[in-house]
Amino acid sequence: MEESSNNKERRNHPRFIIDLPFNYLDMNGSCLRGATLVSARDGTFLIETGRDIPVGVELSISVLFPKGYELANFKVMVKTVWRRSCWKRDWKGNRYQEGYQYGLEFIKISGTDRWKLNYLLGGRLQSEETSPEQSSQL
Repeated sequence: MEESSNNKERRNHPRFIIDLPFNYLDMNGSCLRGATLVSARDGTFLIETGRDIPVGVELSISVLFPKGYELANFKVMVKTVWRRSCWKRDWKGNRYQEGYQYGLEFIKISGTDRWKLNYLLGGRLQSEETSPEQSSQL
């Protein structure tokens, strides 16, 4: 049986690898925490953090990104939908746990912030919104 040489993305919405810092608060108003946004696709994020966040918790996040010679940000309300341990390798090749990875699902994002996210991803999000003035609730 021959293997297919087609390496095309099989997801309906392709995932875009990004490595950006962000801050988050849970909806109970806990103290501000930091984490890393690993990848994004339409409606979801993959993040890494050293903190244990229960699945189902709603978070308000603010993602920082470079825009020319300045830093800009966008805000999204999300919900944790899954969690797994994040394993890394040291210089000897030994595995060790370093925090957690989480799947986040968008709850609410303004049209302006959705436009900023799309700008950050080079216009690759599939969306009906075309201008930053339009708002959306997912």
